[in-house]
Amino acid sequence: MTVAQPSAGDTPLVHKPGRLSRRESRLAFGMTLPSVFMVMAIVLFPLLATFWISVKPIELADLRAPEVRAREQVRGDATAAGDEIILRYKLRNSSRDKEVLSVRLSDVVPAGLTPSGLDARCQLAVDRVLSCDLGDFEPGQSETLDIPVQASQGFIDNPVNAKDSDVSVSGSSVNPLLTTELTLDNFRRVFAVREFGTVLWTTFVYTIGGTAGALILGLFAALLLNQSFAGRAVFRGFLLYPFVAPVIAAAFTWVVLLDPFSGSLNALLMQMGAVDAPINFFGVRSVDVQIFGLTVPVPMALSVVIAFEAWRYFPLSFLFILARMQSIPQDMYEAADMDGASPFQKFWALSLPQLVGIMAVLFLLRFIWTFNKFDDIFLLTGGNAGTRTLTVQVYEQAFALSTLGAGAAVAVLVFVLLAVFATIYFRAMPEEEGL
Repeated sequence: MTVAQPSAGDTPLVHKPGRLSRRESRLAFGMTLPSVFMVMAIVLFPLLATFWISVKPIELADLRAPEVRAREQVRGDATAAGDEIILRYKLRNSSRDKEVLSVRLSDVVPAGLTPSGLDARCQLAVDRVLSCDLGDFEPGQSETLDIPVQASQGFIDNPVNAKDSDVSVSGSSVNPLLTTELTLDNFRRVFAVREFGTVLWTTFVYTIGGTAGALILGLFAALLLNQSFAGRAVFRGFLLYPFVAPVIAAAFTWVVLLDPFSGSLNALLMQMGAVDAPINFFGVRSVDVQIFGLTVPVPMALSVVIAFEAWRYFPLSFLFILARMQSIPQDMYEAADMDGASPFQKFWALSLPQLVGIMAVLFLLRFIWTFNKFDDIFLLTGGNAGTRTLTVQVYEQAFALSTLGAGAAVAVLVFVLLAVFATIYFRAMPEEEGL
């Protein structure tokens, strides 16, 4: 049978999707829209808000809208019909640098009190509601509004305290987050800080040390528990304690154990004669250590914080690595045993190549998580003694110093550094070894 071949002049056939295919495509797209909106709401919106705040001249106090506060007073005493008293309203703009626009005061005048003279900005409705349009209030502006009223006999017979009704004051102000005023002063303030270089260096040392420590401890734990022995399941459960324990409890335990006055570790070291005086593990920036005749300063507090980070998060690495090790075929190890390979040779030539991929993924995740860590350092040292990282700097700038814009600028810097790291990681890591 001869199959006709298309000539050079023939138009190639283009398959067009049918009505059912197009309908399924629209349905699939519609089903993914909620997920897209959720991602935008949860991830993109806070990220964009952080970038926006970082270029705004805004402080923490700016998030509270200014308001005009009012205090009502009654001047005079009505003892007979026709007596005049004064309803006095003292108003003040609570903000010293922001104006309040379109200020309006509302209050209920008790029955039996008739205004003898109203301010031109005020009017009394039929339902006894006094409304005053007071215009704009400048920053820190104060004003006293007097409303003279005459008492009737009905009021004298059944007096009502004019202050029993709540005074309502409304107004609007310009939200600094919604203005178009932009500035780079927040970034200048961050980079101009004298210890910024030290903070950046500390962040990388803490991140790399904590990440490497967690991976190494997890690898050793996985190698140990990959062997069969009595009580292995129970021992695995104990190893998960650092990861599942609340961070406050774990940090408090370390603080108590390493306390220079009542800590168990200092008491043990002094009884053994290893030290002459208690060591303030979380309060000393560095100690001098003799290595081969050379005096090397070792960061004490930072080293302890890194050790805590590695101890607390190695169980996660342990679980992933152990799961990968148990999936390696045993035939390779049996063949290596027949060839007389040592345990180290089996690990180096067989186990480690199989674990490179999962360890690369763990390194990426742990690096990002550790770089963003705040609670561990804050609970242990508060960022003192040379342990201040960029995340601690975000907290101090935004909340301790109330410079919200500067805190957002540091957060943007953290995002940029992690984005650069992730880009380098995915370019350098082969596809079969990475994500």
